[in-house]
Amino acid sequence: MELKNHNLTNTKYTEIIFEKRPCLDHDGSKIEGLFNAWIWLNNPPQFNSYTTAAVKEIILAFGEASNDRSVVAVIFTGVGDKAFCTGGNTKEYAEYYAGNPQEYSQYMRLFNDMVSAILKCEKPVICRVNGMRIGGGQEIGMACDFSISSDMARFGQAGPKHGSAPIGGATDFLPLFIGIERAMSSLTLCEPFSAHQAYYYGIINEIVPVLKVNGKYIPNPLVVTDKVTDSFGKVVFGSSKTGDDLKSGKELLASAEVDLSLLDRSVNMLAAKLLHTFPNCTTKTISEVRKFKLEHWDKNKESSREWLALNMMTEAKAGFRAFNFGTKDNREVDFIKLRQLLAEGAEWNDQLHEIISPQFKKEN
Repeated sequence: MELKNHNLTNTKYTEIIFEKRPCLDHDGSKIEGLFNAWIWLNNPPQFNSYTTAAVKEIILAFGEASNDRSVVAVIFTGVGDKAFCTGGNTKEYAEYYAGNPQEYSQYMRLFNDMVSAILKCEKPVICRVNGMRIGGGQEIGMACDFSISSDMARFGQAGPKHGSAPIGGATDFLPLFIGIERAMSSLTLCEPFSAHQAYYYGIINEIVPVLKVNGKYIPNPLVVTDKVTDSFGKVVFGSSKTGDDLKSGKELLASAEVDLSLLDRSVNMLAAKLLHTFPNCTTKTISEVRKFKLEHWDKNKESSREWLALNMMTEAKAGFRAFNFGTKDNREVDFIKLRQLLAEGAEWNDQLHEIISPQFKKEN
């Protein structure tokens, strides 16, 4: 019988990498005729941030993987060891979408379709967190079914610090993972947390060491890796080290090499476990669990898209341009001055942008 092709289009991927790798069994042997689909974000110079073109290809790649009868699981990851994904491409945001709400509205429809493509994929999706998972990267990561992370990865949001709101999935998904109060802190304050904290909170399934010193793997030397409490009884597991401990940690980090072999092994081991299940039963189970995410996502995604588009005329325009054009050490607007001006009834115009933005020289 000739099988039908259910893909929307035949795609030649240029912005991302799409490849099928043979499934590995528990003992590491290759399985004939069965594959895992690996989808790679491929923009390491900009921490694997996704452009408009990349978003379109991600949608098509998940559709192709979902329809492929030989694919057992999808591995969603990024090239390199610095970042899985840091969200949307801020250069594109600042130089094209800022001040163009009608254009950003169309872009956000594509973004919504990307998140939905992950959530409707008929194969289990594993997020291989090879580095930072921040902003929109955290959102598409949380849309996945499983996450296995480098212990050097950082997680978090960036919205209110850079002119947006984390309503591309984070406000829908994060409270389900870590509870409302922890989610509130992360989503508003935009303070990143370590992979160890992410594991402690229940955001990821497993953390894996990726640093080697003298040929042996070591845990992340910059964070507290023991489940200890401070003098107030607060758990500091995964918190950043301080003082001399941090100094010695940085020295150890400088002498280490990065090796993602254990991360790949853990991802393949999880995929092998999924291989040894009934495919339809697994798909049904995953779709039932995804309903908890979809309940919020489907309810909010369109109104969120509309708000984000209009916000491109005010705070997003200022925030993305400040990040893109500001210096490395000064990429945020003057929040105090902004609040003072708004309290005085100032309008959102070019003059206000110049006053609060770090890329403009201030005259005394």
